[in-house]
Amino acid sequence: MFSLFEPKQRKLVKQWKKEHEELVILGEKVIGEYVKNNQEATKRYLKKFVDMAVDHLGSEDIEMFKMLRDTDMNDKKVEELIFQFQNSFKDTKMTLMKFLAKYVRDDAQFDEEFFDTFQNILEILKERINYEEDNLYLYLSLS
Repeated sequence: MFSLFEPKQRKLVKQWKKEHEELVILGEKVIGEYVKNNQEATKRYLKKFVDMAVDHLGSEDIEMFKMLRDTDMNDKKVEELIFQFQNSFKDTKMTLMKFLAKYVRDDAQFDEEFFDTFQNILEILKERINYEEDNLYLYLSLS
């Protein structure tokens, strides 16, 4: 009942945290299926991972843009954290998208390079998730 009156920022933070958990689970399923040499399941989970990652990143980008444009909010700390968030993730996001675009193709081969790179990407994403949730998300959930 009280969640109906919960501020939009807190709802977004809850949604994004849930998506983070789901992304990590999907990423671990990709690795697990690769280790079992199940190429079909690896590709299936990777496609789900890609869809969720694209949706999540798009949602974050749009909502943060709205927050920056919201003159009623006018919170310098939020502005600073959003700019910090965007600048620190820009290169990682581009690398992630290029990697995923390469391996989501129908003719993609899941080889050792894929496995090693995906494991590294998943570890970087886990670190990034912790950073986001401990900084920007924490501040947004308190405001």
